Amino acid sequence: MVKLKVLIVTNYGFHHSEVDNFQLLGSVSNLKRIRLERISVPHLSALKNLKKLSLYMCSNISQVFENGTILVSDSFPSLLDLNIDYCKDMVSLPNGICDISSLKKLSITNCHKLCSLPQEIGQLLNLELLNLSTCTDLEEIPDSIQNLSKLRLLNISNCISLSNLPEDIGNLCNLRNLNMTSCARCELPFSVTNLENLKVVVCDEETAASWEAFEALLPNLKVEVPQVDVNLNWLHSISS
Repeated sequence: MVKLKVLIVTNYGFHHSEVDNFQLLGSVSNLKRIRLERISVPHLSALKNLKKLSLYMCSNISQVFENGTILVSDSFPSLLDLNIDYCKDMVSLPNGICDISSLKKLSITNCHKLCSLPQEIGQLLNLELLNLSTCTDLEEIPDSIQNLSKLRLLNISNCISLSNLPEDIGNLCNLRNLNMTSCARCELPFSVTNLENLKVVVCDEETAASWEAFEALLPNLKVEVPQVDVNLNWLHSISS
């Protein structure tokens, strides 16, 4: 299968499936994308040309990034996009992910038990998008995030346990979009006034009030509060 470019493995059962011999994928030189769903993730061998890896409702994520005889950076030297969604057993982000210097997009969403990110996340110097949406137990973002000078979009919406943004978040000189909907507890440090390229902040009304104190210092900033459309028309169809 020398021409194989995309591999999708989907388990439709209630329990995670185990798949053996994934190391054989290392010999498929044209493989660019892998998507696994409801899989107990095995160790993946070196995938030199892989561009995108998506893990949906998977378990044992750490086996991919921390268990092996070669460095993670050597296993995924071309990886640009990593998506981890609804992986319920992930409590902390595997440190090995932070060694994949090629990453431009890192999306970790709906991982409700995730409570911490490693300081090493500041090593992802090519990262342009960081999506942490609905990681409800996430308590803080490491100060090292200030090193991500290419970061353009940060999404922390529904991270309801976040109490503040990093003190030096203002060093994110290329940040354009910040989504912090349902982050009413999250306090803003004064360094946000240094976010001169920040164009849009999406948040709820309470957080928008906190941004008002900085709007005079950020004339290009637009604070957007999404309108919640409460539509009860469906009730009529039930009653009839």
